[in-house]
Amino acid sequence: MKTTRPTLAAPWIFFVAAFAWTWLFWGIGILTDANLETGEGFIYMPLGVIGPAVAGVVFVYLTRDRDGRRDYWKRIVDFRRIPGRWYLVIFLFVPALNLLAASIDFLAGGDGPALGETVRNALTDPGALLMSILFASVIPFFEEMGWRGYVLDRLQEKGTALAASLILGVVWAVWHLPLFYIDGSYQAGLGVGTPTFWLFMFGIVPLSLVFTWIYNHTGRSTLAVILFHAMVNFTGELIALTERADAFSILLWFAAAIGITIVWGGRTLARDEWVTA
Repeated sequence: MKTTRPTLAAPWIFFVAAFAWTWLFWGIGILTDANLETGEGFIYMPLGVIGPAVAGVVFVYLTRDRDGRRDYWKRIVDFRRIPGRWYLVIFLFVPALNLLAASIDFLAGGDGPALGETVRNALTDPGALLMSILFASVIPFFEEMGWRGYVLDRLQEKGTALAASLILGVVWAVWHLPLFYIDGSYQAGLGVGTPTFWLFMFGIVPLSLVFTWIYNHTGRSTLAVILFHAMVNFTGELIALTERADAFSILLWFAAAIGITIVWGGRTLARDEWVTA
């Protein structure tokens, strides 16, 4: 695989393009007082979400040769690229972490783990579970086509996996900011400047490192991080956390990120499985 236009392959150019696309549509949503419960909201929200995917595909075709383009699409769909044991990590890591956070909350006098709204609704409407799985998966698909599918490799070419993860984590968090001003979004429900706002923003950074750890151990599989991202979203629907338990979960994400860095090393966050772009 060869980079055909090194100047265009600079990560910051991708970031500008992804932000410009996303913030344009979300900005229109804010200016028009769009609500995700209305028709307008359902237009601007998905148009903004696909920003990383649009930028990722465009820059793959602008900066990679034929083999690089083929590799990009293969990494999105190839299940065989992911070692079997890593499917356990992908599907069990987040539920285990959230259950541990809820258990710590319980030991500290809280309510402990509880079924999420989706599970409760599924008892009377099984279709709600299917819709929740679909919604939890679609957004990660379009985000990861850009974040991990394209730009993570560019960042790791310039420095260590740890540095790449931290940079991408901060950028990824900032990318979400307009959603806090769009009525009906999950982020708008958290509020701006509230404790839950800061938990969300800072919490994305250790997530980014864990995503890189999985990506680098699965032969740069975009599919692996799409599935893991979907589990991050879907687990919130399965297991309801109190505000304090949510804070504990963020602390556990940081603990996991630190542990991964110590055990696997900040250079690649992996061992022999890492394959360069």
